[in-house]
Amino acid sequence: MKIFRLSSSSEEKVGSRTRTRTTTRRILASGTLAAILLAAFGASAQTTNTLSDSEIQGQQLAQKLLAQQPTANFTNTGVLQIRDSHGKRSEVPVKCETVATLSNANWESFYQAGTTNQTFTLLVIHSADRSNQYFYRTNSAENVPILMDIPILGHLFRSAQVSGAELMSPFAGSDFWVADLGLEFLHWPGQKILRGDTARGRLCKVLESTNPNPSPNGYSRVLCWIDNEALGIVEAKAYDAQNKLLKEFYPKDIKKVDGQWQVGSMEIDNVQTGSRTRLEFDLQSK
Repeated sequence: MKIFRLSSSSEEKVGSRTRTRTTTRRILASGTLAAILLAAFGASAQTTNTLSDSEIQGQQLAQKLLAQQPTANFTNTGVLQIRDSHGKRSEVPVKCETVATLSNANWESFYQAGTTNQTFTLLVIHSADRSNQYFYRTNSAENVPILMDIPILGHLFRSAQVSGAELMSPFAGSDFWVADLGLEFLHWPGQKILRGDTARGRLCKVLESTNPNPSPNGYSRVLCWIDNEALGIVEAKAYDAQNKLLKEFYPKDIKKVDGQWQVGSMEIDNVQTGSRTRLEFDLQSK
């Protein structure tokens, strides 16, 4: 998710404002989530004449976050380390591919997790002029065809497009939902700056994203702490349909690989069930 928190050590390594911005753009892309971020801001029925200053500022900030996109293709491999609500632990291999398409208006995130017996695949298409498109499938035999590193939207994905409440489904049995991997909350029409704050020693704005039609098991709103200077998401909290805290999102470390800053791992905690998923990337120089 480009839901990433800059650690104090990474801040010292960056050094200057220019390098911090470059670092954060790479961090956001490296999550592929993640990743975060991404596509275009969904249109709202409201006009700026009916919005408060804090709502206008919130929509502008969400648009800035969504306007960030990768400039090159890259692939990260790693593992989903899952601890369920009963304390049982498991690990699921995962591969995250980011595809910067020929058009500057869109790009793709492709996730594949699981083993030979069961594979989970997710394609997120980010566009500058419309909301994300999600194609999710669980299949034990078929794989997604790849042509020149770009996933093809063939029959497999055409028959598995998901939207609405379906986006609030776990990816590969983890605490990461499909919507999390596309930062879907930034596309909600309700965006509002609540206040200024600090997180991890960084000056931030707190952005509240409100879901106009939350599903019973989905998010009603998400709070993000966004770095004032670098426009990186430092941390986030998601609330359920009853407005009770449901999940907390944050990264664990940042590493420099081949001269680029990337997120080494990120974690999602479900505070209601006690489950936790850590996405650990194997960041190695090529």
